[in-house]
Amino acid sequence: MKLNNIVYSFSEFASAMAKLHDEKHFDYLVTIIGEDFGEEGLGCIYILENTDTHERISVKTIAEKKGDSDVIWSITSLYKCANLLEREVYDFLGIKFLGHPDMRRLFLRNDFKGYPLRKDFVAQEGYTLEDDEEPNYTMQYSLDKEGNLVEKQVQLFGDDEFVINIGPQHPSTHGVLRLETVLDGETVKRIVPHLGYIHRGIEKMFENMTYPQTLAMTDRLNYLSAMINRHAICGVIEEALGVELSDRIKVIRTIMDELQRIDGHLLYLGCYAQDLGALTAFLFCMRDREYVLNCMEETTGGRLIQNYYRIGGLQDDIDEHFQENVKKLCAYLKPKLSEYVNVFGDNVITHQRLENVGCISKEDAISHGMSGSNGRASQWANDLRKNYPYAAYDKIDWDQVVLDNCDAQDRYYLRIKEIEQSIRIIEQLIDNIPEGEYYIKQKPIIKLPEGQWYFACEGTSGEFGVYLDSRGDKSPYRMKLRPMALTLVGALDDMLRGTKVADLIAVGAGLDYIIPDIDR
Repeated sequence: MKLNNIVYSFSEFASAMAKLHDEKHFDYLVTIIGEDFGEEGLGCIYILENTDTHERISVKTIAEKKGDSDVIWSITSLYKCANLLEREVYDFLGIKFLGHPDMRRLFLRNDFKGYPLRKDFVAQEGYTLEDDEEPNYTMQYSLDKEGNLVEKQVQLFGDDEFVINIGPQHPSTHGVLRLETVLDGETVKRIVPHLGYIHRGIEKMFENMTYPQTLAMTDRLNYLSAMINRHAICGVIEEALGVELSDRIKVIRTIMDELQRIDGHLLYLGCYAQDLGALTAFLFCMRDREYVLNCMEETTGGRLIQNYYRIGGLQDDIDEHFQENVKKLCAYLKPKLSEYVNVFGDNVITHQRLENVGCISKEDAISHGMSGSNGRASQWANDLRKNYPYAAYDKIDWDQVVLDNCDAQDRYYLRIKEIEQSIRIIEQLIDNIPEGEYYIKQKPIIKLPEGQWYFACEGTSGEFGVYLDSRGDKSPYRMKLRPMALTLVGALDDMLRGTKVADLIAVGAGLDYIIPDIDR
């Protein structure tokens, strides 16, 4: 998708976005891209989708100077996912969002100096090992009648509120995620996520990498979606270059993406069971996942770390035994799915733990940007493979799985059904891989034309998108990743208020967030 930005001035922006949301039904905020545009100043690009027509547009606005501060109107009243997305922009670029309820850093330490994605940022040498002091207040910004910036301190937690930390070492948070949880007895009153414990500055690193070098970062994000992540970065660069891929490349990428999806979903099903205390189901899923990894490894050379895709195609052709072994894998997996359901998914304890727990409506799922399987479990038909077909997905017959109970139980069942569809996709393609080139040769030094592009793939737990701003150089001027799980963590508060602590574990496991994907 080559971006043709609709540009709104600071004074027009708030009313224009409200009109797009309310009247033109652009109800899904895909991502917010904060950027230092150079002479234009700091600003943001917003990618929006009409979930009825699947039309996507991009909106651009430049921040207004108010003294030493750069400000933009917040859209948290229109899109719930804007809460964390705007905080990310503030953290990396220092843009203050007027009307945002919680304008604090999101990933970096509170004592971090400067804003790293500004082009004039100079990193300070050294790193402190002192504790990061966290004040019990946040900031809110607004304008007075004269247009001057007004800041207000707001207390985060009341003196009589009982706050506990779940994570960042807790095994059920699936990585270094910390949830500050306000409790009334065992009832959850509020959840405040703390992120950034494994933040590595990947988007800043991109600025000093050549385009082929950027591919190395994809399996350091959601490692259960490494192949698909790499597909998205290759896709945006190939679109900018105007590369025409062979049908063989498209079909092999589709098969590999679906093997990666099965891999990710099997680990999801197993860890979901383990988090709820069902070790047998975990062992079953891990046993069968090994066979999936075997099929991938014989061609790609990797099991967890995948670097098979490259700009213009594939690293090498498929292994001579690949087709035969993938067909055996599909035949093996089909009866195993009912085994997972029998031992865990349809267990009476599982029903009691998951049914009508962590419910979220279709409208709220869209507002929170809960893309992927979690959104489809809440009646939202959001599969990018159907709505914006890429690779060979438009050449085969398969069904988008959408369920309507909107709870944790459906989020589990939906992954079972999606594995069935992945097998169906693979079976249609594995004996019909066309002849042709597996790689379209590129220049040693890749330079893209000037412009802005966005390309997204259907990852294992949501939409993984890549925004690229090229100024005609061998390195990206700005490359922004749309993580699958950031908006999922942002939805936890709405989903869990009024539930029990044990429900927090069950719902969190069902969302399938991977922390390196969030933190980047």
